[in-house]
Formats: sequence, C-alpha cells, structure tokens
Amino acid sequence: MRSKVAAYAVCFGAIGACFLALSKCHRVPSESSLENRARAIHSRILTVDTHCDTPSQMLRGDWDIGMRHEPGRRESGKVDLPRMAEGGLDAEFFAVFVGQGERGESGYARAKERALAMLTAIHRMVGQYPQLVGLALAPEDAYRLKREGKRAAFIGMENGYPIGKNLLNLEEYYKLGVRYLTLCHGSDNDICDSSTERQNPEDNGLSAFGKEVVAACNRLGIMVDVSHASDRSFYDVLEVSRAPVIASHSSCRALCDHPRNLTDEMIRALANKGGVVQICLVSSFLRKAEPNPEREKALQELRARYGSLREIRDEAQREKIREEYEAIDEKYPEARASVEDVADHIDHVVKIAGVDYVGIGTDFDGGGGVVGCNDVSEIYRLTVELLRRGYSEDEISKIWGGNIMRVFRRVIEVSQSMRAEQSALESHQSAMREGRQ
Repeated sequence: MRSKVAAYAVCFGAIGACFLALSKCHRVPSESSLENRARAIHSRILTVDTHCDTPSQMLRGDWDIGMRHEPGRRESGKVDLPRMAEGGLDAEFFAVFVGQGERGESGYARAKERALAMLTAIHRMVGQYPQLVGLALAPEDAYRLKREGKRAAFIGMENGYPIGKNLLNLEEYYKLGVRYLTLCHGSDNDICDSSTERQNPEDNGLSAFGKEVVAACNRLGIMVDVSHASDRSFYDVLEVSRAPVIASHSSCRALCDHPRNLTDEMIRALANKGGVVQICLVSSFLRKAEPNPEREKALQELRARYGSLREIRDEAQREKIREEYEAIDEKYPEARASVEDVADHIDHVVKIAGVDYVGIGTDFDGGGGVVGCNDVSEIYRLTVELLRRGYSEDEISKIWGGNIMRVFRRVIEVSQSMRAEQSALESHQSAMREGRQ
C-alpha cells in the first residue's frame, strides 16, 4: 500500500512539475523584461530613422540640438542628440525641407538660400559636437560612428524645389552631404506631380526634367525618395530609375486611405525594385481621424485668414502660420495614433511584401509622434511592440536599419557602375578623336 501511495506521489509530482514548466513557457513577458530586451537589441544593432524635420528647429537661435530638451513641451522639439542616445537611435536622416513656392528664378533663389542655411546648420552641429555626432555619407560611416559611441547624421533633401532647373545645384547638394532626394512635397513642382494639393486634377507624373533628376541621382549616388509623389509619379520613377527607390516616410493605404500612403500594389512594386517603405509616425497617415468639429472650425478659420501655405512666399510668415497651427493643435488635439498602429502598418508590409522591404521614418518635428512614441527618447518602445508581436532580433535589425542600408549600398553600387560606364565612353570617344587626327 505504501509503495502505491509513494508511486502516486511521484506521478502527481511529475505532472505538477510539467504543468509548472508549461506555465513558465507560456507566461506573458513583463513590460520591464520587454523593455530590457529592446534596449539590449538597440545596443547591438544599427537603428536608423530616415526622416526628421529638426533642421528647421536648428535655425532657431534659441534652440541647441546638443542640449537635452524636456519631452512634451512644444518648444523642445522631438529630436536632440542627448535624447537620441536615451532612446537608442543611432542614425538620423536630417531633412533639408523647403516648402514649395513660386516656380521661377526668384523662387528658386529663395529656395536654395533656405536649403543652404539648413545644410550649414547641420554641418555646424557636427562641428560643434564632434564628441556626440559625426556626418555620415555612406552606410559604413554609420556603423563606424556607432562603434565610436556617437550618433550618425545623414542628410536628406525634402522637395527638389531648391534644385530649380539646374542639375549643378543637385551636385552641389551632394557634395554637401545630401544622400536622398524627396522629389516633391505638398504640391506639384518642376520634377513631378504631388500626391496632395494638386495644381491640375490630371496626374501628369514625372516630367522630362524629372527624368533627368532621377538619372542624375542614380549617377551621383543619391537615393530617390517617392514619399509625397503622386501615384503616376511613383510608377514613372520606378520605370526610369536604375537603382532601388525608397519612400522615406509613408505608410499603407490599405490601413489608412490617404493619398500620401502607398497602395499594396505600390508597396509590392517598390519591393520588386529592391526598395523599401519607411513607415511614418504621423497619425493622419496611420488611421482615419475621428470627427473633431472645433478643431476643423479653427483650421478653416486659419486657412481663410492666410490661404494656402504653399502660396505664402515669405518664410517668416510661413513660420507664423506654423506656430498658429501648433497652437490649434495644442488647444484642440486630434485623437492620435499609437505605437500599436505603427506596428500594424509594419505588419501589413511584412505580410504583403516581406520583412526585407520595411523600415521606419518618424517625421519627428514635421508632424510625427504617436502615443507611446512621441519623441526620439521613446523610440525603443517601437521595438518593445515588435518584440511583443514575436519579431526576432534579426527581423528587428532589418526593420530598424538593415533594409535601408542595403538599399543605400545598392544605390552606391549603381552610381559606381554608371560612372565607370561614363568614363569608358569618354575614353572611347577620346581615342576615336585621336584616331581621326
């Protein structure tokens, strides 16, 4: 009898141990354990945000990117070097953004002046804080700077307007560090038609000059960015570009029906070209806005008072309008999207195209910021959500930087190939001329 009791005890003890082991296996990770894992992953991988509008902040004389600004305050902005370190962001593409204005020589001159001022501010940052940040011109620079414990500053240009009609300007911007070009912004320009505030209901796509710009980008080694471009412009660019193409800060139209977002067909086409879509943290691109009559009334009054922002030529006036908009946004905030919404868009791209074709472009200081990740100090929380959904470290590494760096390397390879072709052609032509003499 005692032997039977002992046997039953051993049996039930073994069953209990099994149940305990199973419960441990299926235990939901705590928030703190996920956060610790996320921060550990950020210490090992390269994390890259492909779009912020912080250079506009840098032009303010009373704001210093090398100093920490308290999150949540309007005057603080969303990005500074200390908060990049806090959030675990290694590399940032600082956008040289110039709003679309008059398409003529005086407009081009003003646009170039504004662009050069922002480029100067970025270079000043690097010169002022060499112990914190370095200028990155290629993927290897970002990896080297991470090993040195510094942030990497890449440069993108948002809107081809400062090029004017002169491709020599594009070469000048390349020499100053620009490594991607967003072809247009909120309205049509000389390069292509925009997805919003169209001047003509018909989508004319990429212009003849735009095709020259894309070819020049391919030759120089500048990534072509189709965020803001119209649907026809998007497909025209894919057709003429010899290199993969990026969407530096766009999301999925299937989840949020906004013309700034990409359809499933567009995402697959971008992936087939070897490119990448960088999911944006602007709420209106992530989910449909809830009705907010007071906010809409205030915005209508703002538009009635000033008209379209793209028609305003004076930069001081444009800044005043932006400040009034921010005040409205503070008084009548729209319901914001969340980190979960961002992850939903990442999930969608992974589902329809694969994990190799998605990344993150926050648009901080340009409207970006969601509940749970409102500034760069909270950037690791996106990784927490990806871990919660079962993404592996290898997949997270691709999303956070591996994919965009792969595209960047391929763009450089295409550039080197095109330059070699041009050199060979020139040598052949020179030999032919000498042969005729």
